[in-house]
Amino acid sequence: MEHERLFQSFNNKKWKKWGPYLSERQWATVREDYSVEGHAWQFINHDLARSYAYRWGEEGLGGFCDNDQILCLAPVFWNGKDSILKERLFGLTNPEGNHGEDVKELYFHKDSTPTHSYCKFLYKYPQTAFPYLDLIKENKKDRSSPEYELADTGIFDENRYFDCYIEYAKADVNDILMKVTVFNRGPEAATIHVLPHLWFRNFWNHNERFSKPEIKSISESCLQSSSSRNGDYFLYHQWGRQLFCDNETNNERMYHRPNDSKYVKDGINNFVVNKQKTINPAKKGTKAAVWFKEKIDPDDSKTFKIRLSKLEIKYPWTDFDEIFEKRLAEADAYYAHVIPSELPTEQKSLLRSSFGGLLWNKQFYYLDVFKWLFGEPGETAPPRHHKRNFDWQHLTARNIISMPDKWEYPWFAAWDLAFHAATFIHIDPWFAKQQLLLIIREYYMHPNGQIPAYEWNFSDVNPPVHAWSIWYVYETDKKKTGVPDLDFLERAFQKLLMNFTWWVNQKDESGTDIFEGGFLGLDN
Repeated sequence: MEHERLFQSFNNKKWKKWGPYLSERQWATVREDYSVEGHAWQFINHDLARSYAYRWGEEGLGGFCDNDQILCLAPVFWNGKDSILKERLFGLTNPEGNHGEDVKELYFHKDSTPTHSYCKFLYKYPQTAFPYLDLIKENKKDRSSPEYELADTGIFDENRYFDCYIEYAKADVNDILMKVTVFNRGPEAATIHVLPHLWFRNFWNHNERFSKPEIKSISESCLQSSSSRNGDYFLYHQWGRQLFCDNETNNERMYHRPNDSKYVKDGINNFVVNKQKTINPAKKGTKAAVWFKEKIDPDDSKTFKIRLSKLEIKYPWTDFDEIFEKRLAEADAYYAHVIPSELPTEQKSLLRSSFGGLLWNKQFYYLDVFKWLFGEPGETAPPRHHKRNFDWQHLTARNIISMPDKWEYPWFAAWDLAFHAATFIHIDPWFAKQQLLLIIREYYMHPNGQIPAYEWNFSDVNPPVHAWSIWYVYETDKKKTGVPDLDFLERAFQKLLMNFTWWVNQKDESGTDIFEGGFLGLDN
């Protein structure tokens, strides 16, 4: 069945419309940097992220969204002791870490099929207060010192943590099942708050063409989201309290000026954690959550079910477990076909998990460099003294792209992408080819033939591996199918000629057609 879905997705049935395309870190990225001097690491940090409505994308913990990131779905957790909800992964910025930026959480991309018909993610959530300040303080060491990790704090002693398994299964293209199963690994009963969130990316504040969408309560067990961009969706839940606010910046906290909305982005956080009156009693907004609270005994678990669908379903739970069982069985069958049968069991498991990690690190990446530099029509231009990527004003990205890592490197990197494609060819040939062609399209590649490197500096020169990757993908695909995809090769060849011309004009002073240097990060 997964092979059929892959074929159907190539032939316009949009099985890949929904997937794990949420970034794991949108804060402290170049595209969200609106500082005067271009200090991307300092402009929005982890602490401010819960209050700031992003311009170019969203983030979440084991989340799902559609391929235009109009609507987002992700679980949020609270142990009743943290100072904030666990909406996003915590980590250190580049200046904070003694070895640079570093995520300080334990989480695992466990499994995924290529169409994301089944996905599984694991987050290990401590039962005592998360040591945010301790991690920042202890990592203010010189580079010769080892990194101070979350486990070093002692927070996992006596197994006092929750295993939070987040799973997705697709009943159909626009019918997404979400299951959160929380295990108490500790020696005593402990309380967990689970708050699945549904929200819109803020696409209306900077574009007058789009009206403001809405999520509202239509019953005690159903929310309805409505948007001119993707129509209506219904979120079904079993029990729990519905909470609403808006995905709008908390100006009072960020800038000490009045808010544009009464119920702002951090409203649900402030209501649950601080008992403030910051949710909309009218039960509507652009950001919503369903609040579950359960006490779990040692070695026991609780399961929370959500269903997001374009369909109005009278009985959303009758086939819920059956769909999950079926999709998992199909995932098993798919990987039994893809992974060589002669491999030892442990290596098969490792390879499947590796493919899962690759698939989970797809991300909706959105950046219009011209608008980022100069603002939208009618807006005041951002106060930029540092005109980063000024020579790349043609670059307009709004695609699902394979990331080096959705927390540490939540932006495309051209030379990494070439190696990603060389792996994707073994599980999703269409996506492998699409990624290689995407980066050399006219809205990415510079008119002079240079391939964009990464958002910190698109003009950096990376190793010339794109041609190798295209040839490898072509040859591997031909070997697997017995049919050479000459159309793919021809489309790529024309752009590779442009890239080679740029290369020999800019980086070949000796005239030997040999790479003369540039930038690469071997930690990727």
